[in-house]
Amino acid sequence: MASAPVVAADEDDLARIAADWLAEQVKYSVVAGGRCALALSGGSTPRPAYERLAARPVVPWESVEVYFADERAVPPTDPASNYRMARAALLDRVGLPPERVHRMEADDPDLEAAAARYAALLPDALDVLVLGMGQDGHTASLFPGSPALRESARKVVPARAPVPPIERLTITPPVIAAARRVAVIVAGAAKAPVVARVLRGPWRPEVLPAQLARHATWLLDRAAASALA
Repeated sequence: MASAPVVAADEDDLARIAADWLAEQVKYSVVAGGRCALALSGGSTPRPAYERLAARPVVPWESVEVYFADERAVPPTDPASNYRMARAALLDRVGLPPERVHRMEADDPDLEAAAARYAALLPDALDVLVLGMGQDGHTASLFPGSPALRESARKVVPARAPVPPIERLTITPPVIAAARRVAVIVAGAAKAPVVARVLRGPWRPEVLPAQLARHATWLLDRAAASALA
């Protein structure tokens, strides 16, 4: 059973709470271990949180390495790129040097090779992992029924989405399980029934991949939490 989620009043309040959580977890990781391996997800929900995080004055960015949970097979300048969104919302604003931002090269025609290269870059355990959830219960680019859900050895694999851009790279279940601190940020009434199934329903991660992060800190707006008992 998941712990009780944190419920915000609305999406603006959710962005504030998520930014506060991220700032505290990054600082904790740096104090505890001298660095923070932070993995970001894309999508519209985390963007306001990233923008607010960029404005926090006490985040030790000089000790942070940034990774990504997944990426679409598009160039880094494409509007669909998670990397592009993260740069605009957060990374460019805090002046993180390029060598400490590790882009998933999902635009490489050889996705297997790109996955292997990225897996070699990842630490044994991420310090902080940010995830979201789609209306189908997917997280990262782990979609219902995906073969990637059965992966137990590789850290990064190619994946396919049911909607464009179809080709992706994604972290795998072992990476989620190993991460020291995980947040799942979800907003909107349309996702409320799935949130309830993920957090309170039977364990079926092959159908609801976001259950792989059921142990995480779930940050919800009131609308997304509305179907929870």
